[in-house]
Amino acid sequence: MRSPISISYVIDPRFSGGTSSAIASELKVVSQFGHVTIHAISSEMFKGKFIAQNLRNTLRELRLQVIWDAPTINADIVLLHNPSFLKFQSSLNSKIITKHLIIVTHENFLRPGQIEAFDVSKCLGIIDRATLALKKSIAPISPCNRKAVSDWMKLHPQHTGWHVLKSDWFNICDFQLMPPTSTPADRRGRHSRPGIEKFPNITDMDICFPSHSESNVILGADIFLQNRLYRPHWKMLPFQSVDVARFFEMIDFMVYFTAPTWRESFGRVLAEAIAAGKVVISDPETASIFQGAVLSAQPVEIGAMIRNLVANPALYQKHVVKAQKSLEALSTIAFKNHFQNVLNQMVEVPA
Repeated sequence: MRSPISISYVIDPRFSGGTSSAIASELKVVSQFGHVTIHAISSEMFKGKFIAQNLRNTLRELRLQVIWDAPTINADIVLLHNPSFLKFQSSLNSKIITKHLIIVTHENFLRPGQIEAFDVSKCLGIIDRATLALKKSIAPISPCNRKAVSDWMKLHPQHTGWHVLKSDWFNICDFQLMPPTSTPADRRGRHSRPGIEKFPNITDMDICFPSHSESNVILGADIFLQNRLYRPHWKMLPFQSVDVARFFEMIDFMVYFTAPTWRESFGRVLAEAIAAGKVVISDPETASIFQGAVLSAQPVEIGAMIRNLVANPALYQKHVVKAQKSLEALSTIAFKNHFQNVLNQMVEVPA
């Protein structure tokens, strides 16, 4: 009988938010295809050895052990998630030996204005020097992320050894779908980790979350709380201080803008909001990732949009139902098909 395929993940498991959630969901699918091992790297990006809570829960459920800083990683396929974790170091102490190395790019290589998000050449070079592989691929996670990868590679033609996968390595978004409310109100909110790049300037925040709204809930407001920002009409909650499902119960509109120098490569929290039965509004570039499921606007436009949807509950419900339908393209079944296609195209070792 043919031996099962071996699949190794190379990750820094300390990432919070979207990266760890995406890996956790993916593991439940990929572990069905072969023997999976998890290799954790103690990068300089974080201090201490720990595993993000959502990833730790999945590892426990799948009975997968984490191997920290192995000197050699050997598998048929090696999946290295979010190479930006190497940006603060000069080498990868683990040696990777594989038929196919796939780097999943959770962060955009380029930010708005074609500004490099991190030293991508350095990170790819570190990985390259540590790897012996028949094939090396880069796997963008969305159309937006793919464009950033493509544009970066045009600016750096010296990186010729990398193949970009033709299909996106998308986040699995098999969330429980909640029905939209029949009585939407002007209840606004946003949720993200508390990095400063995740928030627009304070002028846009005031436009997005005005005093005339029925409520404004900011989950991940750690920066504002630490700086004692006074906005009595905002309910400011620290990151992870309440369950995300409870947060979505507090709002009808997810209003999500970031700093102009930052763009989401996917925006998993936006998919979560869609599944929770909410109307999601974001900037045109971020909205384009979801192909109509997220409403596109500038901050000054959202007030009129929200008033229209509150006045027309049927329109609100129609949009949410249509948006939820679009999540089928990000389902477990869709990812199984995607991963099977990757296996089908794997380089075979000559006899």
